[in-house]
This record gives sequence, structure tokens and C-alpha cells, in this order.
Amino acid sequence: MLNLENFKCQRCGNCCQGESTVSLNEEEIYRIANFLNLSVEEFKQKYTVKVGKYRTEMKTKQGYCIFFDKKTRSCTIHPVKPKKCKEWPLVEALFKDPTNLEILKNHCLGVKNL
Repeated sequence: MLNLENFKCQRCGNCCQGESTVSLNEEEIYRIANFLNLSVEEFKQKYTVKVGKYRTEMKTKQGYCIFFDKKTRSCTIHPVKPKKCKEWPLVEALFKDPTNLEILKNHCLGVKNL
């Protein structure tokens, strides 16, 4: 049994990698835009992509979330990052399925070390 209380992010950046990123709700869009001193429309145009009719996602850059800084291995919007980013990888559903857990252990250094 994993003790999730001992989880410590290893700043590997694996969770920030991929062509599909986190969907943003309107509150998150507003918070991030405000943090970056941009209007909501400027933020959306510069940092997001529309997926389907209703979904807004952060853009990616070189295979990572546009807000991931490879040099510092950190999130440049950390204080206002979306809820899904804050929760990852400690999503309860992932730990219920042994197959998902094994995949996660191979992908997340923080989980691998538990």
C-alpha cells in the first residue's frame, strides 16, 4: 500500500509533458491572465488553444506545457496553476487500478520513490 502523504515532487517535468494539456475553466483563465498582467482575451490568444466547441487548453511548446520552464524544471505560473495540475499525480482513480499505478510509477519519479 502506498503512503501518498510521503509523496514529494521530484521536479522531473514528466507531468508537464505531452501534446494535450490541462483544460482550463473560466476562473482559472481569469486567475492566470491576472497573474500574467494580461487581459483574458490576450491570455487566451497567446497561451491557449480551443479544442472542440467548449474546451480551452494551455498550448504546448517543444512537447511541454507552455508554462513549464525546462531550465528550472518548474511551473512559471505555480501560484495560480490550474487545480488539475495541483492534484497531479495524486488522483485517486489512478491508484485504484494496478495497471495505472504501474504506468504512473514508470512515469512519475515522486510516485516511483513511494
